[in-house]
Amino acid sequence: MKTLLPVALAGLCGLLLGGCNLDHGEQTSFGTLEPSKMGPPPITGPSLEQYVSQEGRETRTIPEGKMTLDGHHVLCGTRPTVMDAKLDSWGGSFPGYLILNPTRLKGLATPVKFYVYYHECGHQFVGRSETGADCYSVQRGVRYGWLDAKGMDQVCAFISTLKGDAVHPPGPRRCELMRACYAAALKKKAQLSSAENAQ
Repeated sequence: MKTLLPVALAGLCGLLLGGCNLDHGEQTSFGTLEPSKMGPPPITGPSLEQYVSQEGRETRTIPEGKMTLDGHHVLCGTRPTVMDAKLDSWGGSFPGYLILNPTRLKGLATPVKFYVYYHECGHQFVGRSETGADCYSVQRGVRYGWLDAKGMDQVCAFISTLKGDAVHPPGPRRCELMRACYAAALKKKAQLSSAENAQ
């Protein structure tokens, strides 16, 4: 096993994530992200240069602001994305950058691809917590319009087949927790909309 690869647990987003500077007011094609008030735990990992050097020519680094999924721009602050077809998961995250496996993402529904990307982005803000990163991704999807009820069903169908491990709850439990985050995010969005209309 390669020494610098993220540890892939349960086949999805098994990550070693580190303490990163939080960006404020991150712009995406779906709006502005606001980082969590709680900083991530101080975990270390390889730098972008170390990771690319270890993995060699088979990786491709996409600068921040240039990453697209199915024709839509995605952005995680100033963090670039490394495309690594040898990654033994759909995605990964180390301090200051994200990793996606383009081969594994092929054929997934667009909301599922976005879920994977923003799950990895979420680790930059919430640290190691897999359920925290799941909820972060779902909240972003509701807030910026790329996740609706059909998309939530697609994400749950994708995640529910995973068995879970020491850090990942079983897929059906993750789906339950994400649906709770989805309902809370919809409620918050409706409340904000009502408050704006009342002004």
